[in-house]
Amino acid sequence: MRRLLAIALLSAPIALLAQQPSPAKRWFKGNTHTHTINSDGDSSPDDVAKWYKEHGYHFLVLTDHNLLTSVEGINAVLGLDQRFLVIRGEEVTDQFEKKPIHINGLDPARLIAPQGGTSVLDVIQRNVDAIRAAGAVPHINHPNFGWAVTPDELKQVKNNKLFEIFNGHPMVNNLGGGGMPGLEEAWDAILTSGVTLYGIAVDDAHHFKRPDDRTASRPGQGWVVVRAERLEAKALLEALERGDFYASTGVELSDYEANAKSITITVKPNSYSKYRIQFIGNGGKLLQESLASPATYAIRGDEGYVRARIVESNGLMAWTQPVRVSSSR
Repeated sequence: MRRLLAIALLSAPIALLAQQPSPAKRWFKGNTHTHTINSDGDSSPDDVAKWYKEHGYHFLVLTDHNLLTSVEGINAVLGLDQRFLVIRGEEVTDQFEKKPIHINGLDPARLIAPQGGTSVLDVIQRNVDAIRAAGAVPHINHPNFGWAVTPDELKQVKNNKLFEIFNGHPMVNNLGGGGMPGLEEAWDAILTSGVTLYGIAVDDAHHFKRPDDRTASRPGQGWVVVRAERLEAKALLEALERGDFYASTGVELSDYEANAKSITITVKPNSYSKYRIQFIGNGGKLLQESLASPATYAIRGDEGYVRARIVESNGLMAWTQPVRVSSSR
């Protein structure tokens, strides 16, 4: 992916979109939400890491519930410089009035205790603050699990950039229902309000020994592809927080370019799929759809934001991060 660029600008003029990524940066596929036998998974940390390495991932974050799983020994055996890395993490697991509130801390310096609170928003904010205090990057997990977190609550959280728009667990209600919005609809509502969050896709894998069980939470369901200078935790997490990645459940991009005038997306083709490339703006409005790749969207400047969704003919997806645009050209 030569120039794949996921830009997210909160208030800068659209002319700054002309900046292009350094050619020295590379693209790394990874998963930021996975469990082992140390909490409620069915496989050892070594076996979990081995699965991801053998399936072409570059990095993995182990995020057991309220527990830090050591990764030093795993990296000593399975790690390869600039080829495979395991990062430690924690799924800080809390609740409010039986609503499950789970927030991942990526690469914390220490174990983070659940903080509790007086409301859903208060619990989220206290845990995000604790994750930041431990030197880690937070991301809010599966908002529709237990119908716990609303879009209005998500957009009020401070000092958080990431939330899951796809989670591979079979009970997290990604698509919404019963009057509750799906995660992508919630994302557009948040973006339209003026708050910028970046959407990640994850496995939330628990079950590595039930590969054919569709009721299991299996690996390989969702991931991110991150542009960074090096395969190291600091560089990867900085790229995630600046929105320099795309999320996927199986669609691979070969190129993504954004400048002051246009956004162009090129899908890596295969022999059995066809694609729809959709550009989306304020209110979740479909701005343009293309059946051909590459697809280019000409920026008008009044869209508020532009993000892309790529839909594959067998139901696989990819999502690029929102580009904030301004009417000043």
